Amino acid sequence: MPLPPPKRSAARDALHDCASVGLGMIPLGLAFGALVVQSGLDWWWAGLSAALIYGGSFEFLLIGMVTAAAPLVSIAVAAFLVQGRHVFYALSFPLDRVRGRLGKAYSTFALTDEAFALTATERSRSWSSPRILWVQLFMHLYWAGSAVAGALLGSLIPDGVTGLDFALTALFAVLALDAIRDLRGDVPTPVLALLSALAARMIFPGQMLLAAFALFTAGLLARHVATGRNRRHA
Repeated sequence: MPLPPPKRSAARDALHDCASVGLGMIPLGLAFGALVVQSGLDWWWAGLSAALIYGGSFEFLLIGMVTAAAPLVSIAVAAFLVQGRHVFYALSFPLDRVRGRLGKAYSTFALTDEAFALTATERSRSWSSPRILWVQLFMHLYWAGSAVAGALLGSLIPDGVTGLDFALTALFAVLALDAIRDLRGDVPTPVLALLSALAARMIFPGQMLLAAFALFTAGLLARHVATGRNRRHA
């Protein structure tokens, strides 16, 4: 009688799933940690921010606001404007597959651009609750670890080093290409995304990201309604 195949570890699978994305986060985390100490803050601010805020681009903005002693109201408004895109991520993030209150709470906290991009693909639809949580935890550790390393080594990084800030742009370019491949011939979706971005750039240049997400979501909902009507009439 043949032996059953060994059970795969959710943690091992998750580490493989997010390895390339996590490596792409390391240069940005190093740059963030270096910026923390170069701004006059103690090195442990980088680890504390990465662990408790985990806001990526907002953390870069927060450094300047903290050093300038900005009021809490201004910080709260900035956090809403920068992180408001996560409201749109929540519409399709597979939180329903995450089990337990603590699991759902952490998964909601750790919902980042990278986590959304990985869990929105076709192959991720079969991921279990532990696998989703491990993916988010590993990416959290990538960010926090690289931020602390950057803060500790910040004094060794020359001021003239350039290109670290492009890591995030390159990372999302790759994630976007993977998402387009998963569409498998669904041309209207990327076209709608491009039109939403162009319209937001022309009409709401100061809040382009939020406006583009809102227009894209509205377009998807309108297409869904129109498709449903056509199917009923068919």
